[in-house]
Amino acid sequence: MSTITTKDANDSKHQCAACGDSDDGGGSLKACAACNLVKYCNRSCQVAHLPVHEQACKDRVAELFDENLFKQPLPNEDCPICCLRLPIEGVQNVCQLCCGKMLCYGCVYAHESTAVDTERFKCFFCRTEASSSDEEDIERLKKRLEANDAQAMVVLGLCYQFGKIGLRQDHAKALELFHESAKLGNHFAHFRLSVCYHDGDIVEKNTRKAIYHGQLGAMAGNVHARYNLGCDEDNAGNVDRAYKHWMISANDGCDLSMKAVQEGYKTSGFVTKDDYAKTTRAYGKSIDEMKSDDRDEAAAFLLQGGKARGS
Repeated sequence: MSTITTKDANDSKHQCAACGDSDDGGGSLKACAACNLVKYCNRSCQVAHLPVHEQACKDRVAELFDENLFKQPLPNEDCPICCLRLPIEGVQNVCQLCCGKMLCYGCVYAHESTAVDTERFKCFFCRTEASSSDEEDIERLKKRLEANDAQAMVVLGLCYQFGKIGLRQDHAKALELFHESAKLGNHFAHFRLSVCYHDGDIVEKNTRKAIYHGQLGAMAGNVHARYNLGCDEDNAGNVDRAYKHWMISANDGCDLSMKAVQEGYKTSGFVTKDDYAKTTRAYGKSIDEMKSDDRDEAAAFLLQGGKARGS
């Protein structure tokens, strides 16, 4: 019976996968940039070995991508005022156009409800006076864009998409801003692009691009992008992948995903008892981390028809 020794295994790391030449540990071989599974002494050897290696390479690339796709992302950053996790629902946060800080609406609402008149509408973070016109809002957004503020790009893009703050609708400009923000890694920009390409309302429908931006948004922490990916996988019959997405986004406090996981456990049996218990605990922990009395009062105000100041 033959055995592979540690020396044999180490030697294979220093041999060209095509011709078998060794670099004797000198580091002259170059690994396949896509999968990092094999090494070659030159480009010719890599091309010659492609028919043999191609499928294994594709399988490994897909495996590596899934490892990143289904990794639990970091939670939202904290509100700089109350130091609690920012809510996952955009309407419960306010982007300050003066300084670009994202504050929870609970803090903004509490400040506007209790501060004296001279302080009420100043930025709760940098103390800048509130803008007095749409034109001033636009100027502040443009200054934030000059500072490469990804969130300001999304805000201005939404204003162009829906014709807000006195701007005429300009779908091309909205897409341009979403793409610029996405390049800077903004997860909400990726989410907006995934929705635009999925719906085909302001740009030609493109399923491939919708999935691409949805995946990048999900990996960056957007729970709504991940919930949508779960729905897409479920519709395609990939139930296991669908519930992976829903459990990850439920862990971060997504109500829709938690309902899907609950149904998967109680009705269809696609979620195990252990996975359901872990997801329920993580969901509850996330909800607790994003909860406060001020946020509850602010949410009630919004439900009654109140309007969040800012964007």
